Amino acid sequence: MKQAILKLARESIKNYLETGQILTRPANLPHKLLQKQAGVFVSLHLRSDHSLRGCIGTFLPVRKNLAEEIIHNAIAAASQDPRFPPVALREFGNLEIAVDILSPPKMIAKEFRPDRPLPAILDARKFGLIVSAGNGRKGLLLPDIPGVKSPSEQIKICLAKAGISNREKVNLEIFTVLRYSS
Repeated sequence: MKQAILKLARESIKNYLETGQILTRPANLPHKLLQKQAGVFVSLHLRSDHSLRGCIGTFLPVRKNLAEEIIHNAIAAASQDPRFPPVALREFGNLEIAVDILSPPKMIAKEFRPDRPLPAILDARKFGLIVSAGNGRKGLLLPDIPGVKSPSEQIKICLAKAGISNREKVNLEIFTVLRYSS
C-alpha cells in the first residue's frame, strides 16, 4: 500500500510538471485507494536539506476516493502552496514526498480560550490539531512536525495560520495520521 500511495503522488506531480495536466487515475491501484475516503495532506521536502518545498491538503475528503484526493493534493503541493513558487521539473528528482492520510477529526474542546490551561489529551507528536474560530477561520498542523515539541507550540502555530488572537474562544479538534514517506 505504501509504495502505491507514494508512486501515485510522485506520478501525479511528474505528469503535471511535464504536461500541465491532471494524471488520469491508473487502472492498477489497490482497491482500498478506490473505496476509502479521507482527508489527505501531501508534503514536499528537498532531499538536500529536508527543507519544506510545499504542503497542501484537505482535513476532510473532498474527492470521491483516496486516489483522487492524493492526485489533486500532490499537484497542489507542487504548484499552489502560496509560500513557495511552483516546483520546476528540474527540481523533481530532488523531492522527498510524504502523504498523510487523516483520521476524521474529533472535537476535544468547544469555546476554549488559548490563554487557559491546555486539555491533557493534547500531544504534538501523536495528534494533529485543528483550531477554529466561530467565523470560519481555521488553522491546522499535522502531528510530529520537526521543531514542534509541545501542544502550546502547536496551538500557537495554528492560531497564527488562521489569524486568530489568543484571547478568542476557539474549538479544538484532534486527528491522527497514517504517514507514508519516501
